[in-house]
Amino acid sequence: MARSGYFHGDLRRALLDAGLEAARAGGPDAVSVRELARAAGVAPSAVYRHFDSHESLVSALALRALAQVADAMEHEIEQVPIAGGDGADRAWADGAIAAVGLGYIGWAWREPGLFRLAFRVHRDLDAVHLDEARGACGRTPYEQLERALDALAAAGELSPAARPGAEALAWSAVHGFASLTVEGPLRSLDADTRRMLSWRVVEMVRLGLSATPPSP
Repeated sequence: MARSGYFHGDLRRALLDAGLEAARAGGPDAVSVRELARAAGVAPSAVYRHFDSHESLVSALALRALAQVADAMEHEIEQVPIAGGDGADRAWADGAIAAVGLGYIGWAWREPGLFRLAFRVHRDLDAVHLDEARGACGRTPYEQLERALDALAAAGELSPAARPGAEALAWSAVHGFASLTVEGPLRSLDADTRRMLSWRVVEMVRLGLSATPPSP
């Protein structure tokens, strides 16, 4: 029998918590309105008081997953040493761009089910909803990447001509490697090889971004 007594915010949170656990175990295909309602102790119709459709529920879960990505990136950024003297800004920028990539890849390895969920976000979501992709750090994953790229530009390692569109290039390379190692042909790599290649990928991104783009 369905339980009663939930306040609206409590039920929405309970459904999202249950949905994240389901996706953690089985990816986005494991997110079922009926199963989440049963886990929360309510009738399936109660789910639709908080989410217009199954797709909107999955989108809300994806934003929560993205918030975790942002915090994983922040954890890595916090490990970048801050030193004084000449070249300090450049050294921090190099470390930050690596940290963003390694935080992203490491989170994908730790949370493969949520990684497969994280990008199931509707394109028509407004900015209010997208704020839910901000982690405890106060930033979205995209904003974390922007911050690292802006630091590279400020340090002189990314030219004004190369800065536009750099987010798409960096994200594509890192996401591609993460996907290949989570559920693609590179998933059989041993842990040491995987870590070594992840460092090479983020260094490849840094060096590639510093190159002057060809004229159109």
